[in-house]
Amino acid sequence: MNRMQNSKIKLILHPVRMRITQSLMNGKQLNVQQIAERLKDVPQATLYRHLNKLHDANVIEVVQENQIRGTVEKVYGLKEHTISSNEELKSLTKDQHLELFLTYTTQLLGLYESYLNKGDVDLVRDGVSYRVANLYLSDDENLELVRTIATSIQKAMENKPSPERKARYFANIVIPESPKRSV
Repeated sequence: MNRMQNSKIKLILHPVRMRITQSLMNGKQLNVQQIAERLKDVPQATLYRHLNKLHDANVIEVVQENQIRGTVEKVYGLKEHTISSNEELKSLTKDQHLELFLTYTTQLLGLYESYLNKGDVDLVRDGVSYRVANLYLSDDENLELVRTIATSIQKAMENKPSPERKARYFANIVIPESPKRSV
């Protein structure tokens, strides 16, 4: 990992900055006062300092500026990282891939923290699970597995809300094992 990647990861993984990014997940756009309401234990000067660091690192962006009695209120959102084609995905640098993955894992962490903070937590009852499974698959077998999972997820996404259904987040990651390096 190069120095730039390492410093950006450390920047985001700071507890206050992690909480700021989590408060902006799922497309939320908040002004400083709204963020401060979510981080009541963080002094305002500290909050501004961390917002500036995240902005300078291109993690968050100002999505709106509102003129209010002679001052400008900034509204922040997470920097959008959208990939519209396989060609665009292939053209990303290592740093850009790491940044996207960090955004993904930060979002997962925020969702899990929200679940744990809800109070009445029962992982078994709620069907919570996470695991890493080491699978030995040919390229064709891997493609078949990914397509099967995608088909099942797509079918479940068509379900309409009802009293017996609750929203559940399903996340998956497929990473090939790196070749072992000889020392």
